[in-house]
Amino acid sequence: MASILTHGIRNCPVNSAWVVKLAARSLTTTSHLQAQVQPKTKKTLAKPGVKNIVLVEGVRTPFLQSGTTYSDLMPHDLARAALQGLITKTGIPRTAVDYIVYGTVIQEVKTSNVAREAALGAGFSDRIPAHTVTMACISSNQAMTTAVGLIASGQCDTVVAGGVEFMSDVPIRHSRKMRKAMLSLNKAKTMGQKLALLGKIRPSYLAPELPAVAEFSTSETMGHSADRLAAAFGVSRWEQDEFALRSHTLAKKAEDAGLLSDVISFKVPGRETVSKDNGIRPSSIEQMSKLKPAFVKPHGTVTAANSSFLTDGASAVLIMSEEKALAMGYKPKAYLRDFVYVSQDPKDQLLLGPTYGTPKVLEKSGLTLADIDVFEFHEAFAGQIMANLKAMDSDWFAQTYMGRKSKVGAPSMEKFNTWGGSLSLGHPFGATGCRLVTTAAHRLMKEGGQYGLVAACAAGGQGHAMIVEAYPQ
Repeated sequence: MASILTHGIRNCPVNSAWVVKLAARSLTTTSHLQAQVQPKTKKTLAKPGVKNIVLVEGVRTPFLQSGTTYSDLMPHDLARAALQGLITKTGIPRTAVDYIVYGTVIQEVKTSNVAREAALGAGFSDRIPAHTVTMACISSNQAMTTAVGLIASGQCDTVVAGGVEFMSDVPIRHSRKMRKAMLSLNKAKTMGQKLALLGKIRPSYLAPELPAVAEFSTSETMGHSADRLAAAFGVSRWEQDEFALRSHTLAKKAEDAGLLSDVISFKVPGRETVSKDNGIRPSSIEQMSKLKPAFVKPHGTVTAANSSFLTDGASAVLIMSEEKALAMGYKPKAYLRDFVYVSQDPKDQLLLGPTYGTPKVLEKSGLTLADIDVFEFHEAFAGQIMANLKAMDSDWFAQTYMGRKSKVGAPSMEKFNTWGGSLSLGHPFGATGCRLVTTAAHRLMKEGGQYGLVAACAAGGQGHAMIVEAYPQ
């Protein structure tokens, strides 16, 4: 299938002219950062008899590269900080929340239900239920849509959703043979039995099992998959570096302009207060071109410079029924409208979730690509993003792999991730989804748009897409 995909994409009628001009056009277009609110007259997506669900507020800790300022903490510390930041920003009474849902990927064994531990640490009532979900890089997306479901079904009116990832300290296990020996040793009743079991332990048992960001079904790391996907779609190293540079440059401009208002300051116990992401580092194509391939050596195109980095961070959003939010005196930021989850081949199409999710959510909401004012797509790798954009702009791919008559089209880059993305801001696996939705809402408010489209890929060949509608200003 991979060879067919490679041949077909390289020979399909994809308009690639925009790729060459992508960075230049995006880097010189700064008007979107200072855009004045221009009222729109598009229809609302409200449906008769369907409860309106709103995003009231969203916050996140600064996203930091793993092994830096957060390195001595635990995941629930970051999640607790995000929850406390949300309480401070909204003023919502801790007893007014009906439920808490958090997403995470690599779980700390001591706090397997990190939602509950973080909630208790943040001072929420012990009567408020909390549970943790995991769905790879769309874990907090799943947390948010779980919240939507709880409210839509009438079970709750007020739900806090969020996500956390802590890559500075991941669980490292003993080998399976060693684990079996230790469990048997724990059951031994006499000293003789214990000595006999200890005598069976071999040096090879002591080799640890290190966690790997790899697909269980294919044993391939996501970086390798990104490299193969970029090759299949003919995405060059230069194009990937240009896109990564765009992400860092736009993130820096947004940060300097004070647009990243979801970031809260966090006093790290025993260390300094952090108030900014530390991965935003605009460079140059010349410097980026010096880096060697990170996964497929020596001829790969995915490098540390055009990939998202291992990140520590947490996010939290307050989601309510519109009726409840207004009754409590809140002015919501946005409506959370239609959403879809998709899944496809985890070997050759691991990172194409946005390509499959975008047309489905547009059809579900009755919108077209032209109706969307703001796009917020997760940037796992520059090659992954550009492969998705090429796939979305390909009739051949739509007809061959998606069962569609025609392509959905590629988003306008003037609307796409204009405040930076995961390549620059960072990507705590379980927390990125809330950042995407909150950023989409903030951009709609700043730019005067009505509809935002959030999309992300995830391990396992899965993906998510959601429509966010601006709340009337």
